[in-house]
Amino acid sequence: MPEIICQSCAYNKQVLEEIKKDAPDEITVNRLADTFKIFGDNTRIRILWALFSQELSVSDISDRLDMSQSAISHQLRTLKQARLIKSRRDGKNTFYSIDDDHVKRIIEQVLIHIKER
Repeated sequence: MPEIICQSCAYNKQVLEEIKKDAPDEITVNRLADTFKIFGDNTRIRILWALFSQELSVSDISDRLDMSQSAISHQLRTLKQARLIKSRRDGKNTFYSIDDDHVKRIIEQVLIHIKER
């Protein structure tokens, strides 16, 4: 019995092959998912938002978010490990800032998306 292939099925198969060819490897997919998990926490989003305009110390962030310094420090460590923020020391103080413009653009793009109708 001959195999029957419709045109749309053949087209879809070709598209799927292209998608598979361009798909990121498993390690990259895992890193991407892990990064999105970082953005899934309200406190971390609030910290990032606070850092968009200027670098801040743990104390500054704690005051701005009305949270304990210990809670802020824990979240800063997570953000730093994910390379979303960076730090610099000045004497006994450590100041935090956004690692690069990509971080702000990611959040801006998601904001645009969620405000769409």
